[in-house]
Amino acid sequence: MKTLVKIFFLMAFVSLIAGCNKENIMGDESSEMELKKAKLKPVTVTVPFKADFVGTYMAGTGPNSECGECPTDEDGNPIGPECWGMVYNDGEGTATHLGKITSHMEFCCEFISGIYPGNYMKAWFVAANGDKLFVACSGQVLNGRLDYHPEDVNSYFKDPFEIIGGTGKFEGATGSGWTDDYNRDSYPANSFHHWTGTITMVKGKK
Repeated sequence: MKTLVKIFFLMAFVSLIAGCNKENIMGDESSEMELKKAKLKPVTVTVPFKADFVGTYMAGTGPNSECGECPTDEDGNPIGPECWGMVYNDGEGTATHLGKITSHMEFCCEFISGIYPGNYMKAWFVAANGDKLFVACSGQVLNGRLDYHPEDVNSYFKDPFEIIGGTGKFEGATGSGWTDDYNRDSYPANSFHHWTGTITMVKGKK
């Protein structure tokens, strides 16, 4: 009888040890999995963003039925009260995190008031490696110039912009800032753009 009792306690002890070892192993595996998940989770950073580029108003800029009506007189001059049209602008410059860029913008504008509401806009910057950064903005082009503008500036616009995604390293990027842009009498490069703000993007993504 004593022998049976000893065997029973021995088996119970062995089972207890085995259970503890299994729990430790499972705990170690679980911790390792959590650590791997943490390492795989994308880390985003918010950093300054700046873009300086010069554009040219391209063929096709003007009254366009996609944007709205533009009544004109017999000479083709707008007679109001509104004149809606499309603006096409292509340019080149530099931007932080992109390097040298080409820019493209097309958007609806009411030419008499200068308002561009942003309800129709396609705009992006393209880096040298082909990655795109998509942007959007809305506001109003004002006649005249500010004191710090070149003498031949005929209109300007200081409006908010947004970063709304991209491709490559800019996939999922967000951000915002302000434009400081103006139009000059120079040709063909006649629109000058200076954007400053911040961009949030995946850290280390290439």
